[in-house]
Amino acid sequence: MAELFINWTDYYCAVERLAIAIHSSGWQFNQIVCLAKGGLRVGDTLSRIFNQPLAILAASSYGGPGNRVRGSITFGRDLTMTTANLGSHILLVDDLVDSGITLERSLVWLDRHYGFYISEIRTAVLWCKASSVITPNYYGDYLEDNPWIHQPFEIYEQMGAAELMAHHASRKDASDKEGSAL
Repeated sequence: MAELFINWTDYYCAVERLAIAIHSSGWQFNQIVCLAKGGLRVGDTLSRIFNQPLAILAASSYGGPGNRVRGSITFGRDLTMTTANLGSHILLVDDLVDSGITLERSLVWLDRHYGFYISEIRTAVLWCKASSVITPNYYGDYLEDNPWIHQPFEIYEQMGAAELMAHHASRKDASDKEGSAL
């Protein structure tokens, strides 16, 4: 399986490309709904760029070794949002579509629970894989070879608080040694 390694700079460039694609379309929306966990950073950044309220829908479908095993999709019971009602024109965002099943079922979930408020939903992701059953309205990159994407924040899935503390201590020691050598 092909693999794609994304660093923080590449990640935020992908978010910016997505924002430009959305803006260039001219579509006006009044609410962003992000799928957590992968879509949190994307949703937060787009919410800031477009100055639109953010709602969060918790969804989980991966687990197992390295979080590479797709299982059944579990949704949170409610949206988390700071507005009294959901907007009428929704931009649903996630980090990627792999199979596309989570995005597809999220559209059904939103319609079932909030369809009364919604006039239109469009979808946006950073990476759209050719293997997806759904093509988002907006995406930053289309990936024909369906690589496994390694995102920069995934290191925290393998690192607990104790390992993080040890990592920071070793960096501080190295920094202190560099400073004393001057």
